[in-house]
Amino acid sequence: MRRVLSLALATTAVAAATAVPGVSVAATPDTVRWGPCPQKADSEKATLPRLECSTLEVPLDYRDPDGRQIEIAISRLASKEPSQRRGVLLTNPGGPGVTGLGYPAVLAASGLPRKVLDSYDLIGFDPRGVGRSAPVTCDLTPAQRNRGNLPPYAHTAADVAHAAGNARTIAKQCAASQTASMLPHTTTANTARDMDRIREALGEPKLSYLGGSYGSYLGAVYTTLFPGRSDRIVLDSNLGPGGYDVTAMRLLARGMEDRFPDFAAFAAARPEYGLGTTPEQVTAKFFELAKRLEAKPVRGIDATLFRGLTFDRLYSDASMPLVAEMWQALDRDRPLPPDTPPSMEAMENSMAARFYVICGDSRWPRTIREYQRDVAVDRLRYPMMGGSAASIGPCAFWPAERVEPPVRIGDRGPSNVLMVQNERDPGTPLAGARELRRAFGKRATMVTADQGGHGVYPYGGNTCANDTVTAFLTTGQRPSRDLACAAEPSK
Repeated sequence: MRRVLSLALATTAVAAATAVPGVSVAATPDTVRWGPCPQKADSEKATLPRLECSTLEVPLDYRDPDGRQIEIAISRLASKEPSQRRGVLLTNPGGPGVTGLGYPAVLAASGLPRKVLDSYDLIGFDPRGVGRSAPVTCDLTPAQRNRGNLPPYAHTAADVAHAAGNARTIAKQCAASQTASMLPHTTTANTARDMDRIREALGEPKLSYLGGSYGSYLGAVYTTLFPGRSDRIVLDSNLGPGGYDVTAMRLLARGMEDRFPDFAAFAAARPEYGLGTTPEQVTAKFFELAKRLEAKPVRGIDATLFRGLTFDRLYSDASMPLVAEMWQALDRDRPLPPDTPPSMEAMENSMAARFYVICGDSRWPRTIREYQRDVAVDRLRYPMMGGSAASIGPCAFWPAERVEPPVRIGDRGPSNVLMVQNERDPGTPLAGARELRRAFGKRATMVTADQGGHGVYPYGGNTCANDTVTAFLTTGQRPSRDLACAAEPSK
């Protein structure tokens, strides 16, 4: 699931009244009728037998609540202990563009503590535009899907100008697709409003939340729009207060620089890979391989894909052997490890939904010259990924219509947000999390864990961080101030 996040790398403001929480509340709660889930409700884990599913109608455009409706797919993993149940915990795995219907089952299978499973009905959903919730398309060709959302590494200004052609083509395809009417409405703010419709349909006065990666921004937007309906809000692996905007995209290059030393130390300690016996040698090997693959791809892997796959698989410590094996195979022109590169055949909706959200949420630079300038800066600052993360994508050519400005994250509302963050997260670097923490002010407390990778709870091995989240979800107790959890030995 987390692999999707990077491989799919992936104008008129309305009156203020349309953005107030009350706009997204249905006049009469719907009755949710739970039944069996569709097959393969989640792409990576089989659903648990206890996972139930349903659908809910919500407005396409919340300015016209009685107009066109779309269907949102929702799921529930009910508490087995009704006497201990305190409410619902709505979940989101990240993205944007990632299905969440099976995510409650994924969390349960990944070690979510029994105390949490007993305290809540876990609620999953496919966000609007994704999976079984009014899926969108950009009619992406196989070649476009295989290219992914990560622009080719730009070494020169001419490289940026060349990449603009592909970016413009994809933006035009999205705008001409059969789901183009959803373009202005497939936004994080509207997904947050959908969440509040889910809360109301379930008959709950408040909503607790657990979301990671892009889900951190979705949760931040929800608790900003609906502070009085937010119960216990956990944001894991945090984007900055602007969400997946141009700043967050450029920060991916910093995330690679933050995280890579962990892999360099791993590979240097294992000379059998032949990648170097010191971290400096492993780092040099990265640039050597990138240069060779720029000149001549090996077994279908060019330099951009090499950089992207390396970045992507550093999301988890468990994938480090795969990175080393891939490098070794490319270095010696030997067969690649399985699933390298992974198939993008089924990724059209995920990639398209990602474009709809990130391009619709905020304004991106509109001129090629601005991207050329940013690439020139980031290529020097973050040489591993800067030439790609700062380069041009479809958002530069997105239709100009915006139905509302981005939601501004601030400190108004109850102090009920717990942020958790790895210090060396490649996908949502610590620098962005600190910006979100500052924006929340007194509303939030942040827990940082001295470890690398993307995702803290419940996937990471840091007991201090995990126990803090569990305590908050089950008792409401948070640290009185921001907490730094020390590194813990690997189990």
